[in-house]
Amino acid sequence: MGFPAHVRKSVVICGFVSAAVLSVAGISAQQLAAQSTAQSGVIVDRRPLQLSSEEAQHAAEVLQHVHAEGITYLSDGLRINGYLVVPNGSGPFPCLIVNRGGNPHLAVWTDARAGFVLTTLAAQGYVVIASQYRGAAGSEGHDEYGGADVDDVLNLVPVLEKVPSADTSRIGMLGTSRGGMMTYLALTRTNRIRAAVIVSGLSDLAETAHARPEMLQLFHQLIPNFDSNTKETLEERSAIKSVNKLPKNVPLLIMHGTADWRVSPSQAFDMAHALYEAKTPMRFVMFEGGSHGVPEFLAERNVLMLEWVNRYVRDREKLPDLSPHGQ
Repeated sequence: MGFPAHVRKSVVICGFVSAAVLSVAGISAQQLAAQSTAQSGVIVDRRPLQLSSEEAQHAAEVLQHVHAEGITYLSDGLRINGYLVVPNGSGPFPCLIVNRGGNPHLAVWTDARAGFVLTTLAAQGYVVIASQYRGAAGSEGHDEYGGADVDDVLNLVPVLEKVPSADTSRIGMLGTSRGGMMTYLALTRTNRIRAAVIVSGLSDLAETAHARPEMLQLFHQLIPNFDSNTKETLEERSAIKSVNKLPKNVPLLIMHGTADWRVSPSQAFDMAHALYEAKTPMRFVMFEGGSHGVPEFLAERNVLMLEWVNRYVRDREKLPDLSPHGQ
């Protein structure tokens, strides 16, 4: 970026530069922000997956058909870790952005998990990419649980644009639990996604805080100004409060288990009803007795997910008529 060496070091270590340092360098904060934004979506490091012999044997068959690697990419000037899996062949392949659940200490991607989950999706003929989000698994920055970290999802699109075999006119998005929240929020800010799948998705943080008071401590730790702005910050992250901001041309598949204690099934019911009222194309599936992530119905869940993205992402099928019709 043309900074002196001591300034470049500050940028790499801290992820930002103070106004005083900028003044010395002759660069304004606005210029730095513009440069950081321009660099978003650039891969700055790649590494092979590190799998144990047992993990490698478990993934051996699917790994014959894809190339999987850990990546570090830039998002708002921060170095964010993630994964990229590309099918063998020249493509062009449709793409999937996969948003994980959890927080900086829970459900982060590992090489073993990426080497199974993401590679399995990629073997179906998709370029698959996923972010750890800022503040997790070695990524710089602070996880704001649906705040600035949503940029880390959106900045995966320019990463995909640099993959030669990726067809970025066909991008789908998958999100589970907190990843469902990230998916909803990302959809309000981009027109690049053709369809999305939400599994056990978090769509009402106020309901979650009421049903699980222990989550308030997590919100306090992660969400900026939470104590002084509690209601507003929860609503900003709750898709149920902004259904009309979701695009009407992105079909949503919502799946939830009726025995989910982490994210109440009522959130899925409320979201489906609100989407119906808003005339947003969606399919709503409840799994009887399914827990968080519906592992009891894993095969059925995965079939529905793949059918959805194949239809609306890979094959670009026309959206159905949502107006009342028929005999």
